[in-house]
Amino acid sequence: MGLSVGIVGLPNVGKSTLFNALLQSAKASAANYPFCTIEPNLGTVEVPDPRLYKIAELEKSKKITPTFIEFVDIAGLVRNASKGEGLGNQFLAHIREVDAIAMVLRCFEDPDVVHVEGGVDPVRDAQIIDLELIAKDIETVEKRLEKVGKLSRLGDKRAKEEESRLLKLKSLLENMEPIRKHRDKLSEEDTLYAEKALFLLTSKPLMYVANVGEKDLPEGNEHSTRVLEYAEKEGTPAVVLCAKLEEELIGLEREEKEELLRSYGLEEPGLNKLIREAYRLLKLVTFFTAGEKETRAWTVKKGTKAPQAAGRIHSDFERGFIAAEVIGYEDYIRVGSMSKAKEMGLLRLEGREYEVRDGDIVYFRFNV
Repeated sequence: MGLSVGIVGLPNVGKSTLFNALLQSAKASAANYPFCTIEPNLGTVEVPDPRLYKIAELEKSKKITPTFIEFVDIAGLVRNASKGEGLGNQFLAHIREVDAIAMVLRCFEDPDVVHVEGGVDPVRDAQIIDLELIAKDIETVEKRLEKVGKLSRLGDKRAKEEESRLLKLKSLLENMEPIRKHRDKLSEEDTLYAEKALFLLTSKPLMYVANVGEKDLPEGNEHSTRVLEYAEKEGTPAVVLCAKLEEELIGLEREEKEELLRSYGLEEPGLNKLIREAYRLLKLVTFFTAGEKETRAWTVKKGTKAPQAAGRIHSDFERGFIAAEVIGYEDYIRVGSMSKAKEMGLLRLEGREYEVRDGDIVYFRFNV
């Protein structure tokens, strides 16, 4: 799939610490100064899914292959980045290349870690970043308008249509609001145009990550509460975690990890929630193929039809697609194995128009 989530934020909010934890390694430098991350670091992270291991256990699979999602650690954005401040243009170009954004907001107080804006205020920080992205998007739209306007004035019908689309986007952006907040005001074509033709930064799906201190776990604090309220008002997903604790969990044995999490009143690492939320943000679903040789998780976009899902495994499967034998995860767990499910006639036979659902266990019939 190759879908990626860019981790963005102001400098010194815990982005690189979070990224280190995501990669289970200290790949990104986490020094206490702005711009310590200059080239975006890339990391492919396993999507935590207990269903995969349960299926593998029941099928006695020799091999287990999870599905992955890519995270990109993008250097800290500063006020006036859109005008080239800091490493502005470079950062904004890196954001353009990702499919979704995880905006890390500092919700911890620490006198030893400087805040570029002078004090902790996560909502102000979120607005600073949004304004920089909006400024860049206005520039993108205006550049395109210049080009299209000339053709439109010459009577080019397609240019006229594109011009009215651009003017609609421009008026939304000039209200200093991101495109993602206005999906209800835009047609599907407008949204696709903003995302796929103009690559507008504020049209990308976004989530907030409220990074709290260890002493504020598990509930969070007043700063993270403000982030959650702000996110809810905007209809944006948000996750509260402690990047420092997530980094401390690296390299611990399972029992030690569980013990440390319990001591903070947590059932699982915050990263699991972050990865699952990113997965939902990208509108992805997981289906499984299972057997004695291997149980494997596969990623497809929500709404993917069975032949295209088969094509994820091998192009021959899509080309020669006949049908898909499908059982949902819950039904499978009830009977406890694929062979039993077949015996009991619980596998449904689905054709070309079937949309693969999250948790489906599928066997594809094909003929090439």
